[in-house]
Amino acid sequence: MSNDLEFFRHEVLSALAEVTNIRAWDTLRINILGKSGKLTARLKALGGLAPDVRKEQGKALNLLRDELTHCFEARKRVLEKLAIEARLQAERVDVSLPPPPCLVGELSGTIHPINRTTEEISVIFGAMGFSVAEGPDIETDWHNFSALNTPDHHPARTDHDTFYLPQQTPARSTSEQNNTHSLGMCLLRTQTSGVQIRTLLSQEPPLRIIAPGRVYRADHDATHSPMFHQCEGLVIEQGITLSHLKGCLTDFLRAFFDRPNLPVRFRSSYFPFTEPSLEVDIGWSRKTGEIGKGEGWLEVLGAGMVHVRVLANCGLDPRVWQGFAFGMGIERLTMLKNGISDVRSFYENDIRWLRHYGANPFEAVL
Repeated sequence: MSNDLEFFRHEVLSALAEVTNIRAWDTLRINILGKSGKLTARLKALGGLAPDVRKEQGKALNLLRDELTHCFEARKRVLEKLAIEARLQAERVDVSLPPPPCLVGELSGTIHPINRTTEEISVIFGAMGFSVAEGPDIETDWHNFSALNTPDHHPARTDHDTFYLPQQTPARSTSEQNNTHSLGMCLLRTQTSGVQIRTLLSQEPPLRIIAPGRVYRADHDATHSPMFHQCEGLVIEQGITLSHLKGCLTDFLRAFFDRPNLPVRFRSSYFPFTEPSLEVDIGWSRKTGEIGKGEGWLEVLGAGMVHVRVLANCGLDPRVWQGFAFGMGIERLTMLKNGISDVRSFYENDIRWLRHYGANPFEAVL
């Protein structure tokens, strides 16, 4: 290699060693190896040389081009590694330390809207003398259906609506194999009514409870989820009438939606565990969706007087004890109160959605 090429090689390698970022590297590469680069210009100039000189110079220039190309690629890998390390260091977060005071308001967590609605329901009913009761998510067929006077042919007991768990106890006869519900199969509870049954079996009346919690049903679309949250309530005392039920739920709905004059309507319905049974509607505008205004009605929960068979199944004398029960979907109430249109948003864990609809943990519930 001639002294001129050796000097050119040394000059390029020195400049390459001083490059500290990809942009500067690319600029140098184009300046040397690009179509108008210095080394490319030397190769183009070979055509004007004598054949013997062109052969010797061409061989040297091609070797130098291969060497420089290899050096440029090697330097690029080094620069990319350094860039990644610098980015990791810049974006490093020490999770063992609290956030800086200036970021507390921006990055602090929020209470999930379902949890906040559950808290609000508990506070309102707590002021009425209710306590919160809990039960298992995996229930027996008897607690979930049979004790609640649900007939064997009821659609809710089919595999299309309910998640049944694998049977643990083998069938003892052909007739028992055909009647799976008589075996007391286990299932994912479809309602928190099983908590009411367990409470009636373990506590002496009078009692007032609400039972919020997760429930499971084989349904999934914009307004239904295979897992959702429900809150049921139960009052068992002497002398309880339908008037007590209507007054209790009217006060609750007006407090929850913060509408002192919220129109509330009760319609006759049917549930196997209550008699009489009622659907509860609130005033609602079909045009604007505003709660408490307009000529429309919107169903928000179901209720009724506890069926005498349910009381008898739990060992209570219906001639002595009376009561009422109710149930509501927590997601549904949350969607109505906050103007949320798709139930699936509750479970997608979009941090932007959670920050928008979440509640400040330091604010009072009501």
